[in-house]
Amino acid sequence: MIKLTVMYDLPEGADHDEFIRWRTTEHQEENMAIPGVLKSDFYVVREAWRKDTLPYRYVTEAYWPDIATFKKAFFDPAYQKKLAKSLEKIRNPLFLISEELLSESKGE
Repeated sequence: MIKLTVMYDLPEGADHDEFIRWRTTEHQEENMAIPGVLKSDFYVVREAWRKDTLPYRYVTEAYWPDIATFKKAFFDPAYQKKLAKSLEKIRNPLFLISEELLSESKGE
């Protein structure tokens, strides 16, 4: 499985509540509509261990079944154009593309 992790902040003066409304509705729907996406999560960072300040305030994760599916969807020029518009709403994004080597869960 391939995971895209995006860590980011908001521009100075941006409205946190307005951003949360957009991110959890319209933008979440857009993320889930990307071809091949299996799951998309959104987080607000509450604390950072061993740091005085938060390096990032928000995290988005999206999952694809494999690298070929990810690359075909993510690097599609039409999607990149749409992504560029979304990036106008955030500041200092860090994009990490990772491949799962191990996944383990505890059953109840």
